[in-house]
Amino acid sequence: MTPAERNHLVSLRMEQAVATIAEAEQCIAQELLPAATNRIYYGMFYAMLALGILKGFETSKHQQMIGWFNKQFVHTGIFPKQFGRMAKDAFEVRMDSDYKVKLTPTPEQLEALLADMKLFIRTIKTWVENNPA
Repeated sequence: MTPAERNHLVSLRMEQAVATIAEAEQCIAQELLPAATNRIYYGMFYAMLALGILKGFETSKHQQMIGWFNKQFVHTGIFPKQFGRMAKDAFEVRMDSDYKVKLTPTPEQLEALLADMKLFIRTIKTWVENNPA
């Protein structure tokens, strides 16, 4: 894959991540809380996938992607430690919402996760734009 092709794929994943912000906001506004939980996590996951493409790492396994992200970007100081927690928290809340129906987060919890998601995606987007392949 050429650097131009890699950058194009990274850009597509980042566009996908950014688009999920509006999707999550719409779900919260319509009180579709499990769907909002899903969109919040997946927006963050798409941003991590963009980083993986940029660095030549691919996986469809969520915990493996989060672990790789932490190792490559959080533990090295590229992103603050809170970003590792944000990804882990969003993943766990999404898993609980999907598989433990009685554990759907409250609208207030989702607003906090949404704020984390926006910071996470926008920070990664800026980093990716400043560090192309």
